[in-house]
Amino acid sequence: MSAEAATSGERAGILLVDDMEDNLIALEAVLGSLNQPLVRARSGEEAMKALLRQRFAVVLLDIRMPGMDGFETAANIKRLDQTKDIPIIFLTGADDDAGYAFRGYATGAADYLTKPFDPWVLRAKVSVFLDLHRKNRQLERLLSQEQANCAQVATHLTALEKLLADDPLNLPEARGQVQELQQLVESIRRQGRAR
Repeated sequence: MSAEAATSGERAGILLVDDMEDNLIALEAVLGSLNQPLVRARSGEEAMKALLRQRFAVVLLDIRMPGMDGFETAANIKRLDQTKDIPIIFLTGADDDAGYAFRGYATGAADYLTKPFDPWVLRAKVSVFLDLHRKNRQLERLLSQEQANCAQVATHLTALEKLLADDPLNLPEARGQVQELQQLVESIRRQGRAR
C-alpha cells in the first residue's frame, strides 16, 4: 500500500520503515492478516512525510538505513507534537551492536526486536498497539462529546439566567428552559451510565 493510502474510521495505519524491499515484503506478509492499512517508507525522510499526512497506530522502524537512520527518525517522531505519542517498534539485525537496544529505548521506542523475529510475537505486539490506538480514539470522541454537552448546558444556563434577570416573573418561559436543561442533564447521565 502506498504512503498516500488514507486511514478511515477505526482502521489505523501501520507504518513500515525499511530500506530493504525483502524486509518490507516480509512485514506485509506477517501483518496483512490484521486488515489494517500497511504503509511503506523506504527511508527516514519518507517516514516523516507519511507521518505528517496521516495517523498511525504504530511504526515499525529499521535502525540501519542510509541517510536518516532509525534512531534519528525516532528522535524526529518523538520531537513533533502530532507524532510524539505514536509507539515505535525497532526492528534490526541480530548481529547489530548490543548497545542498539539501549539506544533504541532511550530514543523513545516502545519495543525492540531483532531479525529474524518471530512472526507471531510481532503480530501480537502490533495488535496490542492497534487496540490501544482504537481505545484512545474512542476516548477522544467521548471527551469531545462531553465538552459539547457541557457547552450546551452552559448555553441553557446562560439563557435561563438572562431570562430571569430580564423578567423574573416570566415563569412559563423559565420553566420551559429549566425543563430543557433537566432533559439535557438526564441525557448526559444516561450516556455516562451507558459507558
